[in-house]
Amino acid sequence: MFKINEILKKDGVISFVTDTVWGIGCLPHSGIAVEKIYEIKGRNRSKPLILMSNSLEYLLPYVENLSQTAKNLAGKYFPGAITLVVNKSDKTPEFITSGMNTVGIRIPNNEIFKTLCENVEGHVLATTSANLSGMPSAKNYREALTYIGNFVDYVLPEESDKAKGLESTVVLAVNDDVKILRQGAVFINNF
Repeated sequence: MFKINEILKKDGVISFVTDTVWGIGCLPHSGIAVEKIYEIKGRNRSKPLILMSNSLEYLLPYVENLSQTAKNLAGKYFPGAITLVVNKSDKTPEFITSGMNTVGIRIPNNEIFKTLCENVEGHVLATTSANLSGMPSAKNYREALTYIGNFVDYVLPEESDKAKGLESTVVLAVNDDVKILRQGAVFINNF
């Protein structure tokens, strides 16, 4: 993990497995690395990145006024294949959120990713899926290498805890209302 931390501290971009699909990410405050992610993917700058960690406690400083609804959803579905879009705090850089006042947060249920975040300085990564925009997301190590391996600084080797292949469900939860922005691996029911 020392090698990964050194890469990230030098504005590097890495690729890694999650519980859903493979991702690429960087340290949240590295504007240079975030720009690299947009360039690698050919991603529209109006599409924000999300923040992922192995624990909600590390994500909370990036969030402001987490609604009771969001707390309930986090309690029921974290860790798991759900991204909560919530109000961002002043700590969340504008270049991650594309100037929006919200930020997506997620805790993947994947032991490799959890270990990665536990060992990364700050325990949080600014992330998106490992693919070129408009193309399918990488679902395994081989696809991650093929799609973006030549463009990122490091691809974590795949071990036993593999991605399931379906993106996370994205839920807007800034107040008591819930709005599904993207239906993915988790179907939201009573919370």
